Amino acid sequence: MVRDDLYITVPSFFRCPISLDVMKSPVSLCTGVTYDRSCIQRWLDNGNNTCPATMQVLHSKEFVPNRTLQRLIQIWSDSVRNSKTGSAESTPSLEQVQDLIKELQSKTRDGNSNKPISESLSKIVTFARESEENRKFLAKMDGFIVTLLQFLGNASDGACKNIDFLEQVVVVLELVLSKNEDHHQLTNSMLKSDLGFLASLLYVLQQGRTDSRIASVRILETVANDAESKLLIAEKDGLLSEMLKLITPENDPALIEASLTCLIRISITKRVKSKLVHLGTIKTLAKLVSDSSSSVTVTEKVLKLLETMSSYKEGRWEICENRVCVEAIVQRVLKVSSAATEHAVTILWSVCYLFRDERAQEAVARANGLTKILLLMQSNCSPSVRQMSADLLKIFRVNSKSCLSSYHTKTTHIMPF
Repeated sequence: MVRDDLYITVPSFFRCPISLDVMKSPVSLCTGVTYDRSCIQRWLDNGNNTCPATMQVLHSKEFVPNRTLQRLIQIWSDSVRNSKTGSAESTPSLEQVQDLIKELQSKTRDGNSNKPISESLSKIVTFARESEENRKFLAKMDGFIVTLLQFLGNASDGACKNIDFLEQVVVVLELVLSKNEDHHQLTNSMLKSDLGFLASLLYVLQQGRTDSRIASVRILETVANDAESKLLIAEKDGLLSEMLKLITPENDPALIEASLTCLIRISITKRVKSKLVHLGTIKTLAKLVSDSSSSVTVTEKVLKLLETMSSYKEGRWEICENRVCVEAIVQRVLKVSSAATEHAVTILWSVCYLFRDERAQEAVARANGLTKILLLMQSNCSPSVRQMSADLLKIFRVNSKSCLSSYHTKTTHIMPF
């Protein structure tokens, strides 16, 4: 039998001009031509200085994420996938959903194949996405969330290893988990049982689509409700490093935002902060905070995470070591939002005033930080921000007097002709 998906028409502008495949991470050169990031990076790494499509000489080899095109490709990919799985079917009734859940629970006990389970889950996802009332109804269904958690916990089984199946599980679980009053207790027991729960979420983060990755990260955020659970998540091999890959500028903004929210939630203890520092989090955040195309929400969360990292000795050292990061933080003051300004000022106060790091002080001075601080003092900022700004002002005034005194000392030793 001929497969229908062999005849899917791919819009030409979704294809990379180099590989001719659908782009995963579209980026644009200064010529305006868009390529898949990995392909154009390989082209440039090979020593080429021209645009492959136009052969124009590149005045700059930098490229910027084409997020509009990335969203279009994602919408198209989801619609193609939905047409294959029959997601466009009508929403099932309450009675039908109850029957579907009973089928899921019986198949879990019997260990049947995942094909009929996937079909049932697909219908339940459609039902859950329709309304808040539907999601609350599912959350109250006896044993439903436990069944979903068991699917994730049994990821090593053949029926639960399929990525499409796991994506459906995490999507519906994210929709209903927070609606259940006992979800903290349920997820805590699953985490502490050391089954495949975290391994399944990690697998979806590595192999899943954007929507299922977002769902997985949000599940992790919901699960991280106490110090022990946060540590268990952070200690899972490969999980933090995979989440850091999700906050790089080329990813979908919604995925970046969800991942940052989760990282902020779990990065409370020194142990987790230390792990994040050693994984290169500061360098990744420096790229994001320097990206002028980042949304307000993403910028606020980047600065919040940097503020958290600045409360830890190794984190402060990494921030101060990264001059570009410090200068970018200065540039975000009074430029994004009041929340972003407060986070930025707190970081600068921590590294420049509280811990008196000269590298950070020099970077702030180079970025015209003194002017920013003076403007901030004249603005309608919060009392805490005003006090931190006053403290910073003292530091830079002292430094200025010290430099002036040093200059006068040197000039008095110059002999006249």
